[in-house]
Amino acid sequence: MDIDFLIIGGGIAGTSAGAALSALGSVCLWEGEAALGYHASGRSAALFEESYGLAEVIALNKASGQVHHANGYTSPRGLLFLGTPAQAEDLARDIAAYGLTPLSPSEAVDMIPILDGDALAGAGYHSAAYDLDTDRMIQDGARTIRAAGGATETGRTVTAIDKLKGGWRVSAGAVTVTARHVVNSAGAWADGVAAMARVRPMGLTPMRRSMARLAAPGGQPTADYPMMIGANETWYAKPDAGALLVSPAEEEPSAPMDAFADDMALAEGLARYQEAVTPEVTRPLSTWAGLRTFAPDRRLVLGPDPAEPSFIWCAGQGGYGFQTAPAASRLLADIIGARPPELETTTVKAFAPERFA
Repeated sequence: MDIDFLIIGGGIAGTSAGAALSALGSVCLWEGEAALGYHASGRSAALFEESYGLAEVIALNKASGQVHHANGYTSPRGLLFLGTPAQAEDLARDIAAYGLTPLSPSEAVDMIPILDGDALAGAGYHSAAYDLDTDRMIQDGARTIRAAGGATETGRTVTAIDKLKGGWRVSAGAVTVTARHVVNSAGAWADGVAAMARVRPMGLTPMRRSMARLAAPGGQPTADYPMMIGANETWYAKPDAGALLVSPAEEEPSAPMDAFADDMALAEGLARYQEAVTPEVTRPLSTWAGLRTFAPDRRLVLGPDPAEPSFIWCAGQGGYGFQTAPAASRLLADIIGARPPELETTTVKAFAPERFA
C-alpha cells in the first residue's frame, strides 16, 4: 500500500482527522475543490459555545475547549438570546438549556443599542462564547499532516473506490493511490463516497442554511456586539468585519451541492430579525448558503464501518464541526489506534457507526 490513511474531504473534519491520524501512520488528504475548507467549513458561523448541541456533542465541546483556548483559536464574543412576547416560553427554555443570565429588555439594549426594547420580552446572556479562527484551524491541521511527511492535495475529486486485499484503490481521474484505510470526511458527500466504496450509507442529510451580509445597522459599529440568536434559534446575527451577518437559521434538506441562498428563507429570517431591531433592514451586501450535514440522530459518526473496518467514518458534524474538532479527531485516532478514549464509554458509543447497522 502507498499510504496508511487516505482522507477524503478537506474541511475541518478531514484536516483535523488527518492531523490526529498522522501519529499512527502516513496520511494523504484529497479535497475536490481548489482550496481546503471550501464548502461547509468555509461558511460556518464560527462560534464556540460549550452548551450547543445534544449531551454527547456537548461532551465533545467541553473536551475541545482547552485546545481551542491554548492554541489561540478563540477570541471573546458573547452570546445573547432574544425573545419577543410571543416567544417568552421559548426564551425561558433557551435560558435554562444554555445556562444564560436573564436580562431585561433595557439591559439588552444597553448591550446592543440597535435593539428595540419595546419589542422584546427579555433576553439571556452568556459571556463564555467565543469566535473561532476557522481558517487557522484548517491550516494548522494541514500543516501537521505535511510536517509528519503526509500530503494535502486539492483538486482531487474522487471518481472510483475499489476494495483490494488489505486496503483500497482510490482514483481521482487519472490519479490513483492505494491505502490501507479510507477516511470518509466528505461532509455533504459522505454517503455518496460510501456508496462509491460499496459501503452502506449512514442516512446523512445535508441541510441548507442561508446567510446575508448587511451593512452596519444605522452606521453604528458592531465589532463588540455579542452574537444574537432569536429564541428557539429562529434567526441569528453576528458581527463580521464592520458589517453584520444575519441568517434565518433554516434547515432545509438539500442534495450535496455548492449551496446558494434561498431568497424566500432569507426574507423570512430578515423579517424576524427586523422585529428585534430599530434600524430598517437594507438590501444585503451579499448572500450565500452552506450545508450542515446531520446523521438521523444528529450525532457525529466517528469510527470504523461495522461491515468494513478499513473504511472509517468522520462525518455528520452538522453545525458542530469546528467546536468539536479537537476532541472528535482525538477520539477517532484513539479508536483507530486502540487507545483508551478520554471520553466516557456511553459517549463514545453514541458516535459509533454501528448504531445504524
